[in-house]
Amino acid sequence: MKFFHRIAIIVAMLFSVSAWAAEEGPRAVIETTVNQLIHVLEQRKDKSVISATDRKAIRQVVEGRFDYRAMARRSLGRPWKKLDEAERTHFTQLYRDLLEGSYGNRLSEYRGQKVVFAKAEIKRNKARVKSTIIDGERETPVEYRLHQTSSGWQVYDIRIEGASMVFTFYQDFKATLEDGGYEHLVKSLEKQVAKLKAKDQD
Repeated sequence: MKFFHRIAIIVAMLFSVSAWAAEEGPRAVIETTVNQLIHVLEQRKDKSVISATDRKAIRQVVEGRFDYRAMARRSLGRPWKKLDEAERTHFTQLYRDLLEGSYGNRLSEYRGQKVVFAKAEIKRNKARVKSTIIDGERETPVEYRLHQTSSGWQVYDIRIEGASMVFTFYQDFKATLEDGGYEHLVKSLEKQVAKLKAKDQD
């Protein structure tokens, strides 16, 4: 999962949003969210870590930012069609916990990177918001894919230097599915999430 480590900060920057975001356009949702989180990170007393208080504050404003169900469905692929509603809900929660646990703590790596946003490209109920992460002389293109939902504009994929986060999950999940099936994948995710939560409590 080297890909995930490369995009940890970028993804984690999106784990902050408030209810008013549903009323704004796609660029405003992304830009305001990122800037809000940067402000939180810059206010930390110890900028080398993410404290329990920081994590709690971030989690309190996560609701409404990602369409976790759509991301989970796209990442799982065909097996999603065979799941009942309870299984879909459980898998979506595991997916969400994995994202938050994997990337949340890596926010400590933020070191004043600058983010520049381009104008949103909107077509019907979908949109693309392109941005550039500037870290010294390094520039990383990041594209946020959103769709319009009953809760407003929500992210369903992120592309870093052209690589889709959802597709990367899909490939990783596919390998696990081929190795042992859906139940094997769920147990694997449950173990990963349990380890992340245990580490979060240390």
